[in-house]
Amino acid sequence: MHLCEVQQEFQEIKSSLSIVKSKIFRIIRITMFNKRVYLIFFFLLTAFFGLCAQEALKSTEEEYYDFLALDGITERPTLNYRTFSDSVWAISEDAEGNVWAGNNLGTTKKITDHISYKIYGPDWFNSFNTAAPYGQNDGALWQGKGYNSSLTAGARLEVYGFEVTIKPQLSFSQNLDFDYMASNYNSEYGYFWGYGTNVGIDLPQRFGDSAFWTYDWGDTEIRYTWKTLTIGFGTQSPWLGPAWLNPMLGSNNAATYPKLDLGIRQTSLYMPWLGWYIGDVEARIWTGYMSESNYFDIDSSNDHNMLNALSFSYGPSFIPGLTLGLNRVFLTKWKWENLKYIGRLFTTARENDVSGAGEDQKASFTADWLFPKSGFEVYGEIGIDDFSSRRWDYPFHTMTYTVGMKKSLDPFPRKGIRGELIFEWNNMEMSQDFQFQWPYNVYFHHQITQGYTNQGQLLGTGYGPGGNAQYLGYKVFYVKGSTLFFLYRYNPDNDFIYSKTTKGSSTNTDPDVDSYRQFKTSFSRGITQEYWINANLLISGTFAYNPISRVEYYISDDSVTNFYFTLSGKYKF
Repeated sequence: MHLCEVQQEFQEIKSSLSIVKSKIFRIIRITMFNKRVYLIFFFLLTAFFGLCAQEALKSTEEEYYDFLALDGITERPTLNYRTFSDSVWAISEDAEGNVWAGNNLGTTKKITDHISYKIYGPDWFNSFNTAAPYGQNDGALWQGKGYNSSLTAGARLEVYGFEVTIKPQLSFSQNLDFDYMASNYNSEYGYFWGYGTNVGIDLPQRFGDSAFWTYDWGDTEIRYTWKTLTIGFGTQSPWLGPAWLNPMLGSNNAATYPKLDLGIRQTSLYMPWLGWYIGDVEARIWTGYMSESNYFDIDSSNDHNMLNALSFSYGPSFIPGLTLGLNRVFLTKWKWENLKYIGRLFTTARENDVSGAGEDQKASFTADWLFPKSGFEVYGEIGIDDFSSRRWDYPFHTMTYTVGMKKSLDPFPRKGIRGELIFEWNNMEMSQDFQFQWPYNVYFHHQITQGYTNQGQLLGTGYGPGGNAQYLGYKVFYVKGSTLFFLYRYNPDNDFIYSKTTKGSSTNTDPDVDSYRQFKTSFSRGITQEYWINANLLISGTFAYNPISRVEYYISDDSVTNFYFTLSGKYKF
């Protein structure tokens, strides 16, 4: 092909991309003013790109790559802060130990050296709960009793450092009725407890009394990156820290929220002039716009909160495989003056101005140590709520923690079958010394009455606001798919029980009468099967036996048995 022909073809491609880009942004501008156009936009987008597949946080692809990182077959692209745009993995097709080498895990297609695109979707997820709500880390989807479904699709365009990603989520919840406790808030569907004056949380037990649809922008974002410096605006939820299932301060459990972030992606540090490698660093600050659900209070003036946060991590060169991290958040009312918190690490005194200038601050310290030669990883996270200098005399006052480990195994190496053992223990309960003070929950706050939530779902641990959880899983990978056996036990609301024994709260001389044996417990035993129909089509399903005890706490001693079924499919272009 002659040079003039190449130039002409390039100009045609460039012109076509400009037209597509202008049309996409025109649609976005329209949808910002007309919510009813959301669904139309979603289906037009899906049809335009041919109904293709998703690679989100906690997706099949990401968890597979993370498994390979245990043995050093690939390297993790992030240290402590992870979003969809940051989770970019690279691996050689013929790498030893790459069990799924023949399957399409997602391909970025190049138009030129500086222009590329990728298509996502469809990823169609379906679940059914027979007796009670169950499910987490699913974005804006509410997995209530009955049938639940979500569909995601989209595309990504990279042009000279700019990244434009459009990947929304459309979900449906049948939301059948079940027995739940009396609400503590204006809505009859709200959470069942709070304490003090206006201290509680926007965590509905049920989202209304009928089926509903939800549109969420999902992993939509526009970003510019120069070398490792990056700035972006969009709705991608950040996953903070090394936790596999229940991170404390950032997960994809809730609906996404608009945010602006700035920072540096994982990059290597060298000593000036000497050129010595001293490790890897990663840093990000961001501001987010939180929203209240329709099932909390009737005060429209407090519907939105501001989240100012930072994440910093360091992997020292002199301790290979170790990563240390810090995550800090300030939750305030949505006022521009509260942007002052974005530059603060901590405050040393309480700011109790309930007019809107006060804050709710939380922090977590993380450590992750990977040993690729032995395929072993151990990690932990310690959380602190409402930090002040007076707390160092007793640091356990508001402390929460997570510990976990992962180990790669080769049960049948000659047959190319590999395994992974996963264990995680999370504790979000109030410390014992609170029994001398008042009821407490790490996600509650009197200045931020909605608590650490967005649109009625928790931003951190998905199983509940104040309890503990243990997860044990064994996953086997083979050429055509994987099989996961798991045990997942959790108490979601222990702080509610403990609140009955705190100073001034107990109404009975024998707390055993009211509280003992009343802890709500969910204990799932299940299996997840993933199967590659061909190199591009993946289907998966889960079955879990999920007995839930003490559902109504003080109302009755009844227990229920929930069965959880899922079926999903995705196509990879």
